[in-house]
Amino acid sequence: MTRRSVPQSALADLADVPATSRWVRSGDVRLHALDYGGDLPALVVLPGITSPAITMDFVARELTDLVRPVVLDVRGRGLSDEGDGYGLAEYAEDTEALITRLGLDRPLLLGHSMGARIAAAVAVRAEVPLRGTVLADPPMSGPGRGPYPTTREVFLRQLAEARRGTDADEVAVSWPTWPRREQELRARWLSSCAEEAIVATHHGFEHEDFFDWWPKVPGPAHLLYGADSPVVTSDGAREAAESNPAAPLHRIPGAGHMIFWDAPATATATLRTVLTALLSPPAGPHPRDQARGGS
Repeated sequence: MTRRSVPQSALADLADVPATSRWVRSGDVRLHALDYGGDLPALVVLPGITSPAITMDFVARELTDLVRPVVLDVRGRGLSDEGDGYGLAEYAEDTEALITRLGLDRPLLLGHSMGARIAAAVAVRAEVPLRGTVLADPPMSGPGRGPYPTTREVFLRQLAEARRGTDADEVAVSWPTWPRREQELRARWLSSCAEEAIVATHHGFEHEDFFDWWPKVPGPAHLLYGADSPVVTSDGAREAAESNPAAPLHRIPGAGHMIFWDAPATATATLRTVLTALLSPPAGPHPRDQARGGS
């Protein structure tokens, strides 16, 4: 196991998050999640390859009038344990354990990047009942499809900077358009990510084909992608539309791969529209029509 750390300044960030820490087990792995509470339908949020749960706080808190966000620290990130495996099967089992242990009734799933791949796998496995699935800019790389656009070396360099002790200014070199708070959170929390988890997940991006899962994702499902994303290219979006035609695609103008960070207002507004549609009862005959046999 490689060195992980959560500095005191990072733990102090939790005091400003309007959520409760929840803990569950998935086999021998202890998982941490941020639960925003309430009586609304649950939305399980699955972040990306180097994004602990707290880095999705700015998205979750904008949704609490619609849903009960529960944001997972995916194994090997944040406050969750490391594990023996970092494939889609292990990640999906963890998500299913979270849903089952917390007693979440037919939650919605929202996954960004790595989390979108996990959400697709959970939906296809159908081990837990879901209300719907939203995938945000899923990596479409895979066997025969070319490499993931961010190399493993870039991820490891950023991790080394975090272990050495980085700050928001250094993070801004890689992510200049992000809101300042999000640059600060990445600077403080990136060192909580395990090197093994990053390396294995990056390997999965290039050896586990998203399109083995996506055509089988049951509805209702939606896919959001950045208009300028190098991860979901125009060809990738076209293939996604053709291979799962029942799932609407939503293009986020002004956004790259990190759609919520690059274009927070637009991406969040689109997500709210999608979630509202997923939470609305399906259109059907009026009860009076049903009573008199109307069509």
